[in-house]
Amino acid sequence: MEDRVSLLAVGLSLGLLTLLLLALLWFCRWRRKKKDQSLYEELPSPVPSVPSGSAPVIQVSQCSWTTPSEIPFTLPPRFTTQTCGEVKTEEEEEVEMKMETQCDNLAHRGSLSVRSLYPVGTLLAGLYSVPPLKEVVAPPPGMATRLCFSVEYRRSGEQLVVTLFRLGNVPPRFHGNITLVELRLLPDDRRPRQAKARGTGPNPEFNDCFIFQVSGVCVPRSILSVCVLSVEQNGKRHAVGRVLLPLEGELGRAGRVLWRDLEAEDDTQCSELGDVQISLSYSPTLQRLSVVVLRARGLQLLTDAGVCVQVSLQIHTQVVKMKRSCAVTGDHAQPHFNHRMTFKLRVQHLDDACLSFQLQQPTEVPSEPPVLLGVLVLGPFMYARGQQLQHWMDMVNTPQEPVRLWHRLSRAT
Repeated sequence: MEDRVSLLAVGLSLGLLTLLLLALLWFCRWRRKKKDQSLYEELPSPVPSVPSGSAPVIQVSQCSWTTPSEIPFTLPPRFTTQTCGEVKTEEEEEVEMKMETQCDNLAHRGSLSVRSLYPVGTLLAGLYSVPPLKEVVAPPPGMATRLCFSVEYRRSGEQLVVTLFRLGNVPPRFHGNITLVELRLLPDDRRPRQAKARGTGPNPEFNDCFIFQVSGVCVPRSILSVCVLSVEQNGKRHAVGRVLLPLEGELGRAGRVLWRDLEAEDDTQCSELGDVQISLSYSPTLQRLSVVVLRARGLQLLTDAGVCVQVSLQIHTQVVKMKRSCAVTGDHAQPHFNHRMTFKLRVQHLDDACLSFQLQQPTEVPSEPPVLLGVLVLGPFMYARGQQLQHWMDMVNTPQEPVRLWHRLSRAT
């Protein structure tokens, strides 16, 4: 008897549990069906009807402005849907006429309406027009040849952006020629970037942008070299001048327009102590540095004993090799040497070595040291600046090709 009662209790429990599960499944299915029906409700019509009293929406491509200095600009109104068979009463038409009049007054004043219509006003086209470059970057007073450019360093991409704008006060003998500009980032940049002016005359314009990839650690120690060249119709080039800009003090004024005077490279003007013409060439395969002392001019001679040149190859503070030419007599103020010297120099020492030139005049007494007329140092950024630095870099960037240039002599320190 007890077994039957226990079996009956188990059967009833299973039956109730089955009914409970069925009810739960039916409830979940009903909730899902109701949710799906709510997702597919009918949406209102996407094309609203436009009230007659609303401000028109003007297509930019189809309108013509009465005055070029103003551009109409209107926001679309908040539209309300209405049925096609709706008939307006006289009161509604009167209200719409008042709203249209108010909209016209607001649009004429250029104010903002906070109701259903939003006439904002007009756009002044003069605020967005770019003024001419000559008005933005007017050259400073003076007759020196100047270069207008800007420098900006973008640390996120490690990019140095150089923008060339224009040249000012180009010498008259270069007005009819083509103007070229070569840019280098010393001391590591071996490939020059070139820009051509858009036009000729005294103030040619460029409007070119150049990007140098350089790390943030190296950029403060770099120097921007800008060489301006004038090219004749037959292809002959003339050096107008050069600008060397150390970047250490210019990175804090990013994007500012800079005017810099060009260092003139006139072959006819002598310095105080005189000039010397040097030709340099380097062969990476032979690891040989060739130096040719061509001639000198404007020397301040003391006697008629002649002039000689002493050339020293120096790596860091150590003099590796020293060579001297024979004394040249004759035209003492304008001696022609044409003396060639060669030095053994490895490629890895190109940034550590320099050449030191000394123009000497022997004395009448052989035991006494010669009289020093002037000195000159050609080398990388560690030793030289300006034209002397550029001569060395041109030699490195154009291997196996002689680079000839005049240099001013300076006093020994």
